[in-house]
Amino acid sequence: MKISKLGKVAVVAAVSTALALPTFTTATAASKFATATSASQAGGLAGLANECRKEGQLNVIALPHDWADYGTMIAKFKAKYGVKVDEQDPEAGSQVEIDTANRLKGTSRSPDVFDLSLSTAGKYPGTGIYAPYKVRNWNNIDAAQAFPHAEFTPNYSGTLTIGYDGSLGTITKLDDLLKPVFKGKVAINGDPMVSGAGLNSIFMVNLALGGTFDDIAPAVAWFKKLKDAGNYISVNPTTATYAAGQTPVVMDNAYVQVAVQQQMKALGKTWKLYTPAAVGSTYNSAISAWAPHPACARLWMEFTLGEEGAAIWAAAGATPTLWPYLVKTGRAPAAGLAVIGKTKVAAPAATTAQSLKARRSEEHTSELQSLRHLV
Repeated sequence: MKISKLGKVAVVAAVSTALALPTFTTATAASKFATATSASQAGGLAGLANECRKEGQLNVIALPHDWADYGTMIAKFKAKYGVKVDEQDPEAGSQVEIDTANRLKGTSRSPDVFDLSLSTAGKYPGTGIYAPYKVRNWNNIDAAQAFPHAEFTPNYSGTLTIGYDGSLGTITKLDDLLKPVFKGKVAINGDPMVSGAGLNSIFMVNLALGGTFDDIAPAVAWFKKLKDAGNYISVNPTTATYAAGQTPVVMDNAYVQVAVQQQMKALGKTWKLYTPAAVGSTYNSAISAWAPHPACARLWMEFTLGEEGAAIWAAAGATPTLWPYLVKTGRAPAAGLAVIGKTKVAAPAATTAQSLKARRSEEHTSELQSLRHLV
């Protein structure tokens, strides 16, 4: 799963160094599709689709199939447009997406598009990393209006929660996780130093303890107690670790945990959810400024941020940023309405500045680093 959005940087770097990296052509890089800031500048949706078929491929990164049902999203895009999708490092963290694009710049293997936490996306406007682009639904996405530069577009959101094996009992308060029954069992989804889900887990605990997005001291102290009790484990949760019982308690986005519930149900197990405090988590779509397949990159944006993409995210429990518009106009699909309803309100979320402050604080950085995954 994207479950972690946590990258295996050293491994990827070693593999990349060992491979000969083909470059994409100057003609492709200089095409009108590489500079188009809207579909109308690229011959409309038909023009993008025709050129994408010629390019023949889209490069994505950090999109595990069980994260907001990206498996279905990718499969439907491939079927609709008849192109390959190269899926790099599904468990990569948001920062790793940017680092990978920089490392592979000028090659045909560089990611075309990104799916980024706000804490990472918000660091790079104006740096030349993104290709500004407004999808056809731009004016219908209220959240997008906060980012007029259009270098990235808010795509879907969720709320953090704690998913856990029901055989352990019922969690009714955060401090239950300090009990002996949870020894060696509690994990977070992602390295908080690079992963949006990981850092938002810290914020969730912090708010549950009466703290704010501006000072994570309460959460830092609580996680120290969790580690001292031997209950915290530095394990990156995946489909395999859930099935094996290796990660029986995980702090993560609720839409991922709903998928885990379904996985556990198929295995005859009960998976419960407990949310100690509401913390929102919004991801963002962006195009790499040096995307080797610029038409496919823009077509992917149109597909995922359009009604087809919104239907897939909603059915998976992630709230599309297009959702309020679809509900208002009466076009919200029934499957999505059954999962997230009509009046879904985004939970409070940390700003980019607050996320950067948490990660860069001299007082708390070492403690956050100690929560990084070992396996």
